[in-house]
Amino acid sequence: MKVLCVFGQYQYGNEKRGLGTEYGAFVPALERLGHDVLLFDSWHQQKWTSHAALNEALLDLARRARPALMLFVPYLYEVWIETLDAIRAEGIPVACWTTDDSWKYDQSSRFLAPHVDAIATTYASVVPKYHADRIEHVILSQWAASSAALAEPLPAANCRYPISFVGTANAERRKRVEELAQRGVAVECFGHGWPRGAVAAEEIPRIIRGSVISLNFATSYGENQIKARTFEVPGAGGFLLTDPAADLERFYRIGEEIEVYRDLDELAAKAKHYLADSAARDRIARAGHERTRREHTYEQRLTELIDFALQRKNLQAIELPAFDEAMARHTTPLPMRAIRSLMLGAASLVWGRERGYAAARRLVYEISWRLAGAKTYRASGWPGRMYPRYF
Repeated sequence: MKVLCVFGQYQYGNEKRGLGTEYGAFVPALERLGHDVLLFDSWHQQKWTSHAALNEALLDLARRARPALMLFVPYLYEVWIETLDAIRAEGIPVACWTTDDSWKYDQSSRFLAPHVDAIATTYASVVPKYHADRIEHVILSQWAASSAALAEPLPAANCRYPISFVGTANAERRKRVEELAQRGVAVECFGHGWPRGAVAAEEIPRIIRGSVISLNFATSYGENQIKARTFEVPGAGGFLLTDPAADLERFYRIGEEIEVYRDLDELAAKAKHYLADSAARDRIARAGHERTRREHTYEQRLTELIDFALQRKNLQAIELPAFDEAMARHTTPLPMRAIRSLMLGAASLVWGRERGYAAARRLVYEISWRLAGAKTYRASGWPGRMYPRYF
């Protein structure tokens, strides 16, 4: 069947950051399942001059292509509630995959959920929140591994890198790597912001498989997360050493299929232990890989989500389409432009042009979802009318 994917091709809509997690995970898996995939890049920072242009183009594509399902991953407020309603009114069910629901539930997921047919969360602890808000069309899912990247583990003796980390550099990660070096543990780092720079998506599984130990930093805004890398490492034949995260034991046996550390001292100690004990390392890498191959691929996750969404089609109320009215409301009048200019001027003095824009936009967004709620994600929402791009 035809599936319309609405999310970014690149990380955060920025080509310099490499292919996005969602694109690399969902598009190939859907194609391997035999679906005809059509991508609408809703995160592209240069493609869309305004949110009005983005939403008009999305609705037009949905009407012309007539997909059997739309798979939607929201970033911020780029796709309007009115657009979701209009697409569903065309008889096209919408499945929404949420990210970072540990904190995004309060900000966005609860407002978007009434306007989709199915919504997937990767946080078991958040499911009761959905139910408390009378959102019953939620399904608990999780990130996974790409079956195309599944590879038998290499023995530790055949690995090129003793310890590696693949991911974007940030202040906390740099600090961890520096403190590990002080403890005698050297980490080869790959990704945006590290000296080696970003690596091609197809190179990541090779780095993982060629590492005796692959580190995963699961920290995020709020609680630790189970990230895609949690499954990608053992799937690619690597040995995973990761932060703990809620519900992790539901997917892997700790100490038998993956390993966990709770602080830097334990991380350094376990890294040194498994570098020295290659037999234990190889045994865990093998068991983690086999568990991933059996239970944790995107084909399995998406089949479950698609079936759930098609079963839920039209069970959620659909607001009468008012897209033309929404377009008319999406304007930036002179007083709003004046406020934006003042905010950008002040923020740019403090943080510079690019970071200042992001800070000003973020401030309006944070105020809006707290005070205006669901209106933030409508055409009349202030963030989208004031700030058509995110960076």
